[in-house]
Amino acid sequence: MANLFKRAIAFTDIHYGLKSNSVVHNEDCWQFVQWATELGRKYDCDACFFLGDWHNNRSTVNILTLNYSLRSLEHLNANFQRVFFIPGNHDLYYRDKRDIQSVEWARHLRNVQLCNDWFVDGDVVVAPWLVGDDHRRIPKLSAKYMFGHFELPKFLMNARVEMPDHGEIKHEHFQGIERVFTGHFHMRQTRHNITYIGNCFPHNYSDAGDDRRGAMILEWGEEPEFYAWPGQPTYRTYTLSEVLTDTDNLLKSNMHARITIDVDISYEEAAYVKETLVTQYGMRDLSLVPKKDTGEEAQGLADLSFQSVDQIVSDQINSIDSVNYDKKLLLEIYQNL
Repeated sequence: MANLFKRAIAFTDIHYGLKSNSVVHNEDCWQFVQWATELGRKYDCDACFFLGDWHNNRSTVNILTLNYSLRSLEHLNANFQRVFFIPGNHDLYYRDKRDIQSVEWARHLRNVQLCNDWFVDGDVVVAPWLVGDDHRRIPKLSAKYMFGHFELPKFLMNARVEMPDHGEIKHEHFQGIERVFTGHFHMRQTRHNITYIGNCFPHNYSDAGDDRRGAMILEWGEEPEFYAWPGQPTYRTYTLSEVLTDTDNLLKSNMHARITIDVDISYEEAAYVKETLVTQYGMRDLSLVPKKDTGEEAQGLADLSFQSVDQIVSDQINSIDSVNYDKKLLLEIYQNL
């Protein structure tokens, strides 16, 4: 029996419609898909795997987002012989069942195979988002490759905290699979035979300082190779003294930077620094954050209001003092909105 593919490209967790259906984010997604397609064609990939979370909002899809989404899937359909598409948990209307998913309309694309159920071809298994007792099936399977959108314990979630073990699916269940490639958690990481390949590009400050995202090229029988999209937006956190000392090396185009003010500076000077740096380096965004008061009076910083919404919400969640709420879980939910 012939192998399912000779060489494949895989990417995951693009999240069309993220950031309240931001045009900037949707345009990033479209540019990424075009780049990934060129990369796949460069390496003569005869298959493409998308490993889940095409859309971000499971209950509604904005019309503008839908146009970007359709254009991108049509582009993949036109450029690859086969596209194996796994609807992730964000694509499903119900998290705990797969009855309704947000890319059902893609069935008209002849080269797109929607894997909303188990797909097995020779030595390859494509698993859907697991619901109910689906995890019990995995230990019975044997294959060279498995692709999925798994939520596995002991791996780092998007908030960079370890996924707790709820006693269901475990990495030991995949012993019959030579290599497992999955989406869902956005940080690229490998344990045992399981690799989270990393999302398409950084999405927020949970991804700060980690640009190991993009796409994976997998030649049958060889080790995977990973490529980062050169045009990806990046996220960084610095102190103002660091930036002023080494500006050219630290600040780049397409960057979101959160900068803690650790030098004596007036409101007017801070506003000037922000405007100048964003313009000069072509940055996406620069947030100036007052340094937390350590007991001494914060001179002149109390009136600064440069803190981002993400930081405000994160700080409020972290300040919750109650046994009834799991702060780590609340942060994970917020960062996935």
